[in-house]
Amino acid sequence: MGPDGDLVSARFARGCRCFGAWSGDELAGYGWLSRGPEWIGELELQISPGSGEAYVWNCVTFPAHRRQGVFRTLLISISAQARGEGLARLWVGSIAIPAEKAMGPSGFRPALRLDSTVIRGMRWLKVMRAEGANPSLVQAACKVLSVGRRPLRLGTSLRLSRPRRH
Repeated sequence: MGPDGDLVSARFARGCRCFGAWSGDELAGYGWLSRGPEWIGELELQISPGSGEAYVWNCVTFPAHRRQGVFRTLLISISAQARGEGLARLWVGSIAIPAEKAMGPSGFRPALRLDSTVIRGMRWLKVMRAEGANPSLVQAACKVLSVGRRPLRLGTSLRLSRPRRH
């Protein structure tokens, strides 16, 4: 897991699960599933899935397997496992255009669009409703995402950047 390899034990200890995608005997990619709070490092936000919800995160497709449907297959498989365990909703985010193309065919619908930039130690975050998103889904997404202890709001914010590993 590259530079995050030293975090694996801590992730398992807090109840996270890791799913692998295989091509024959070779690991093609992986993704994590959490039912509890997690830090979204790219956005410096916390996500706290509600009861019956979970968060799919840190999905990686290894270079030799990219553009072969690994991410889409991983999302579908994790979703099927989660449904089998009684979970009603999964949250997932993407910052990569090719990955976003796998979301719809995997059963996911966008709720929010976020733009995030760090300039001279300050995090500028723009939160927008995704085009065509159901208002109740947008509200639910803002409720599970937080800045500090405050639920996320639509609009823009500027605050001190506080990166951390998880």
